[in-house]
Amino acid sequence: MMENELLDERARDLLRWRSRRGLVENDIFVEQFFRTYGASLNVRQAQGLTTLMNLSDNDLLDLMLRRKEPTGDLDTPDVHEVLEMLRSRKPRASLAD
Repeated sequence: MMENELLDERARDLLRWRSRRGLVENDIFVEQFFRTYGASLNVRQAQGLTTLMNLSDNDLLDLMLRRKEPTGDLDTPDVHEVLEMLRSRKPRASLAD
């Protein structure tokens, strides 16, 4: 697969399932991410998300809340891109979304 190739539906669904978290706060970020970007995720972004999902819940939450920034092995363009996508708060059209 090419890095910018879109994920197919099966790969996207598997990634979403694997991205479930123990902390409800993290799940909120992840669900918003998939609602906003799920249909347009590419292979590179999926790799960045997988790297982030390998973190502990507390470390992931610290990154999403901007308490910390990626360092070491996490300090990659893919991780930074996906982290900014996770952090973005798109306005909701209605409470029914």
